[in-house]
Parts: sequence; C-alpha cells; structure tokens
Amino acid sequence: MARGQQKLQSQQKAAEKAAKVKKQQGHSASEQQKAAQKALQHVCSICRAQMPDPKTYKQHFQNKHPKLDMPDFLKEV
Repeated sequence: MARGQQKLQSQQKAAEKAAKVKKQQGHSASEQQKAAQKALQHVCSICRAQMPDPKTYKQHFQNKHPKLDMPDFLKEV
C-alpha cells in the first residue's frame, strides 16, 4: 500500500511544478484579461460595446444600429 501514497505525493509534486512553470510563463487569468482588454480599442458610441478594430466596428454598426447614421470615420473603412 506504500506505493499508493508515493503515487499521490508524486502527482502533487508534479502538479506544483507544472503550476510554477505555468506561472513563470505568464499565463495567469488576470494577465490574460488585461491583454484581452488592451485589444478592445474601439467603443460603440451607441451601446458601448467594445471591438478590436474599425472593420469589426463597422460591421457591428451596420448590423446592430442600421437606422442610425454611421460615423464618418467608419464610412471610409
């Protein structure tokens, strides 16, 4: 039965080592959220939805706000 205890200890040690390596690589949830938030640069002036680029913003505006006038800077995209 001693092998069962050794197996559990080995698994815990491996999990701790993997967590340490993952943390060193910078894959924490908070860092991922910060990076995702940086990518969302454009904000819809009507509904405050966030988009990563002007092309997506234009598509959003055409689909979600078709009756409203499109902003000038989106007409050229």
